[in-house]
Amino acid sequence: MSRLRLGMAGGGEGAFIGAVHRMAAALDGDWDLVAGAFSTDGGRNTRTGALLGLDPQRVYPSLDALIAHERTLPLDERIEALAIVTPNHLHAPMAIAALDAGFHVFCEKPMAMSVVEAEAIAAAAKASGRQFALAFTYSGYPMVQEARARVARGDFGAIRLVQVEYLQGWLSQPIDTDGNRQAEWRTDPARAGLGGCLGDIGTHAFQLAEHVSSLSVESVSADLTTHVEGRRLDDDVSALLRFEGGARGVLKASQVAAGEENGLRLRIHGERGGLDWSQLEPNTLTLRWLDRPTEFVRTGGPGMLDATATLVRTPAGHPEGYIEAFANLYRAFASAIRGDGRGDGGRWFPGVTDGLRTMRFIEAVIANAASDQKWTSVNPGENE
Repeated sequence: MSRLRLGMAGGGEGAFIGAVHRMAAALDGDWDLVAGAFSTDGGRNTRTGALLGLDPQRVYPSLDALIAHERTLPLDERIEALAIVTPNHLHAPMAIAALDAGFHVFCEKPMAMSVVEAEAIAAAAKASGRQFALAFTYSGYPMVQEARARVARGDFGAIRLVQVEYLQGWLSQPIDTDGNRQAEWRTDPARAGLGGCLGDIGTHAFQLAEHVSSLSVESVSADLTTHVEGRRLDDDVSALLRFEGGARGVLKASQVAAGEENGLRLRIHGERGGLDWSQLEPNTLTLRWLDRPTEFVRTGGPGMLDATATLVRTPAGHPEGYIEAFANLYRAFASAIRGDGRGDGGRWFPGVTDGLRTMRFIEAVIANAASDQKWTSVNPGENE
């Protein structure tokens, strides 16, 4: 089985997430990175291509140049998919250009700068017939998929409570004004969009809650705060959630929780029991019951469902983490492009639906926090 050919936009020298994408794509042998437009800085772009061992003729000064030249190559040489690992303001124009050119797209989250842009991407994906994936990495963890499967088969009865939090502390000081490139663009409305912490990690928490519970949030009551003086976007988010079917939830996301690392945690409770999963201990899923002792399901250990087990690469006790979860998404993306359907556990990946939902969540939270309205609908056209 031949490897798929990947191009990359962004992710040049000094960038964090581009390297993560490259490691994840390479892990299972499904992808070869063959081209890229890594930076608008010519020197950085050239150095990145050289460090990655790429043909200099396929290290392009811009995405437009990449698309134009790649389309002149024979079908068995040109890229088949583009990974977009840029700041948010470039997601929509780049994704639409790549889809219109006939390339599949794997894009960083959030999907776009607005619902309107997200809908334009969705339309382009549909018209092109190409695959569109989003980097909601945490949904690739085996224990997250185990949790989703157990909720779906009714282990806990009707779901009543969903609590999700994502706490970071790295923006507790104004490092975005001190030359930190990762912080600078994330707090710039022109590049990050309407939400700061909300768009960066609040979307991860929201997507995880909906994905595992298999329930859609209908409305939100929210508070957005900017704690660091002079910062232009929020750095702290709190939201009450009303789910379809009557479940209630709480979402907390903060990037000024001093001392926290990447404290993503999800708890879901139904009539008969509940689950607890933490990204800081990702290989353990805790199951709590009303009428029997607490259970612990471990990655690679006994008790995992067959479909979820296909996401595991190592024997129990050999920790799998962030890169492996990311790689599960790239593996599923490759499977969808090939149409080979390798196992139920390997086919799903976050895409257009997740992207649209998270963009609508962002806009609903911002609208609610700015108004005196108690609840705001996440679904357009509906009134609370």
